[in-house]
Amino acid sequence: MRTVVSAAAAILGMLLAAVAVPAIWLDRTIVREDGFVALAGPLGKDPAFQERLAAAAVGTIDTSSLPGFLTDLVQPVLEDAAASLTGLPAYRQAWEDTLRKSHRLSLSGAGEAEAEGSSALTLDVSPLVALGAGEISRATGLPLTPPDQTLLNAGGPEQKEWAERLTTYAPAGYLLAAGSAVALLLAVVAARRRWTLLAGTGLGALLVAACWAAVSGIARDRALGTDAGSDVANMFRDEFVAAASRDFQAWTLVAAFAGVVALAAGLAGSQAARRRERATGSMEK
Repeated sequence: MRTVVSAAAAILGMLLAAVAVPAIWLDRTIVREDGFVALAGPLGKDPAFQERLAAAAVGTIDTSSLPGFLTDLVQPVLEDAAASLTGLPAYRQAWEDTLRKSHRLSLSGAGEAEAEGSSALTLDVSPLVALGAGEISRATGLPLTPPDQTLLNAGGPEQKEWAERLTTYAPAGYLLAAGSAVALLLAVVAARRRWTLLAGTGLGALLVAACWAAVSGIARDRALGTDAGSDVANMFRDEFVAAASRDFQAWTLVAAFAGVVALAAGLAGSQAARRRERATGSMEK
């Protein structure tokens, strides 16, 4: 009976862990603002993405309020601003502010009224627009007032629905992890052969890691196969999905390594326990 209880508890613990760990990763890396910024921040260092994003941001600057005869003067300045924006000292902070504002619109629920109907991942590039407008004003002496929001869609209704599910599901990972810990502890307490349990847990961890790798690959391919609506949005999607995939892959490798260690230790411990039992039996005879 103890063996059955131990096996059932171990299986339950591994199943809960299989769901809990991805949920915790999602919460820490994407749902939480600081995690999202840390993951997406390096994207701003990619030269090709920088240039496209800067051009898109500067291209949204409204110069319609300027007199018509200044159009020929302003146009080359706009082009220069788009080319030099990423080299400005304030660019890094503007990119981080862009990510934070975008996260609040897309995943935090903040600003939902202002951006109602926006896609799941809406880029608010207003900090970059403000940076570009400031450079143009300094170069021309013309006053330009940047908007509070400059939105670039990065998905559609399906992505928005998935984002809403994600923000609901991810925080539950901590509760699931606690349930997994309790189940595994029960398995240890009930086990007659704990080395065998350790080996089985290690094998289970390897299977879980393989499932994570397969499912994350499917999710990555599905995300990359969705048109985000613009070249800039598609580029952001490609870079962000690749960064997220690499980050979660690290968690998968840790789980696989832990599984190998547990399996090896369990097998070695089981063999040592059998040798001791045989030796004890021989001495008794």
